[in-house]
Amino acid sequence: MLEAARARGVRVALAESCTGGMIAAALTDIPGSSDVVERGFVTYSNAAKVEMLGVRAATLEAVGAVSEEVAREMAEGALAHSGTELAVSVTGIAGPGGSEFKPEGRVCFGLAQAGAETVVETVEFGPRGRGAVRAAARDHALGMLLGALAGAA
Repeated sequence: MLEAARARGVRVALAESCTGGMIAAALTDIPGSSDVVERGFVTYSNAAKVEMLGVRAATLEAVGAVSEEVAREMAEGALAHSGTELAVSVTGIAGPGGSEFKPEGRVCFGLAQAGAETVVETVEFGPRGRGAVRAAARDHALGMLLGALAGAA
């Protein structure tokens, strides 16, 4: 992913909730990542989503943090607050727990790119345990970034 971004001159921003910085850590574990990774926002609380990313309180009240609407606003906020060309967001229920309407393992993703429509999706990873859900969400987000970069070729 870093090589693809570097080759295109693209810098990325990350907006993380349930992954708590795991995406940023995965990228910055690699030497030379500083020329691609601009910044990460760990916005675990709703207040942080509003204050740091500009997620609308009305959206959070209407649909809750684990929603494609909030994932969209998180990704768009990360893009707007970072000056980058690409941003990914993650918000979900890592577990344990969840509800009938928002089960454990549900994770919503957003991908915002300068000059393009924001893409959102929900993945049901299932109740595989907190660590496994978080790792799967990290890997999925990295895959979304790579896919966006491959599409920009």
